[in-house]
Amino acid sequence: MSENRKKQLKKTGRPLKKDPANIRYTISFNEHEHTRFLALFDKSGMQVKAHFITSCIFDKTIKTIQIDKGTVDFYMRLTSFHSQFRSIGVNYNQIVKLLYKNFSEKKAGAFLYKLEKQTAEMAVLCQKIIQLSEEFDANYFKK
Repeated sequence: MSENRKKQLKKTGRPLKKDPANIRYTISFNEHEHTRFLALFDKSGMQVKAHFITSCIFDKTIKTIQIDKGTVDFYMRLTSFHSQFRSIGVNYNQIVKLLYKNFSEKKAGAFLYKLEKQTAEMAVLCQKIIQLSEEFDANYFKK
């Protein structure tokens, strides 16, 4: 019997592929090129180097995801600031109502004057945060 016929009669093992990849090429890199190749391979997130090389040769899209811990930390803190400012706004409204309810007009006005000073300082801080956010966007999200 011919060899192909034996393979067809054999019922055990892995099923044969319809279009097996049996043509191979080799490539050689110097140290710098190899380091660069490995960096690109790591950024792609692919598990198999052969699949990565094939996708590069045939212009398939390669996904590279880069997570910057500093950026993530910045946005987490910015989100935290936002929630704190919202709670301050709610507290501000409650304090104003309580001042006019529990104190005389003159005392309530004195306390409100102090509260206005603190609010002005907070507004300046808020403007600085907005400025820093815009600088961050300009520096790190250039297209």
